[in-house]
Amino acid sequence: MRFEDYKPTGRIKNKHMLTLMDYSSEEIFELLHCAVELKRKQYARERHDYLAGKTLAMIFEKSSTRTRISFEQGIRQLGGYPMFLSSRDIQLGRGEPIRDTVRVMERMNIDEIMIRTFKQSDLEELAEYGHIPVINGLTDDFHPCQVLADLLTVYEEFGTFTGKKLVFFGEGFNMANSLMLGCAKVGMDVTICSPAGLGPKQKIVDAARAAALGGAKVVVTDDINEAISGANAVYTDVFFSMGQEKDPAKEAALMPMQVNAEMMAKAAPDAIFLHCLPAHRGEEVTDEVMEGAQSRIFPEAENRLHAQKAVMYMLMKDN
Repeated sequence: MRFEDYKPTGRIKNKHMLTLMDYSSEEIFELLHCAVELKRKQYARERHDYLAGKTLAMIFEKSSTRTRISFEQGIRQLGGYPMFLSSRDIQLGRGEPIRDTVRVMERMNIDEIMIRTFKQSDLEELAEYGHIPVINGLTDDFHPCQVLADLLTVYEEFGTFTGKKLVFFGEGFNMANSLMLGCAKVGMDVTICSPAGLGPKQKIVDAARAAALGGAKVVVTDDINEAISGANAVYTDVFFSMGQEKDPAKEAALMPMQVNAEMMAKAAPDAIFLHCLPAHRGEEVTDEVMEGAQSRIFPEAENRLHAQKAVMYMLMKDN
């Protein structure tokens, strides 16, 4: 089954977007088809206020440019209302249990919650005790909405996932985890290239391999030349995530994996460069690559808007 041959039904079984581990290939295809159509409507200036009167609460324990703008604009474009809540604005920041917060929010007619936080367990507790959809805006373990935007960008570039390869250079953290799952489930080969001792957890590698569509390969290596060979999409992320202290030893181990012009020249001739942003230019990627002809970082950033509109709509439309 290829994405371009899939006939969407307009339905998904999942009530939440916590991790792509919970989603089948078909459900990811549904979301991507929806994102393509919503993007078309946005560009054609066609009305698509399908969530008129709905309220999205956005809880930010980690700040973000792209996550806030894309969700806030997205719910407005769908006809709904955004409610921004930092940890300073609500009692979560003062120790109120998550289970209490979510039950109060739903009684005050909040229709959906997006949370950007540190612990995946906090996200899961929101989903467990509430009866409204919960969306992962980012945790230390997963970043599913970003990967949906990445997949949309790859599809727009190549028209297929079949026979394509994405390589990620960096620590086996939230982006590596979600890229493995997302790429494998749409039938695209994925390689995670991390220094020894900094790779992804084996249970997530195993889950991605078990769910791989159409024989898609999931490879974990510390061999840079093996990783970059034949790559159609080259991806990296910051060396240190928000909340992490700089570690000189880790930085030294990651620096040889910097994406630069020499690295891009070893990829496939049609290779594109992707980054979830923000980037630390001169560290994980050079300015030359960021601004070069192969860079797709700004279409990729825009696709956060369209992918997340699809997530909000598909989760909320039947609730």
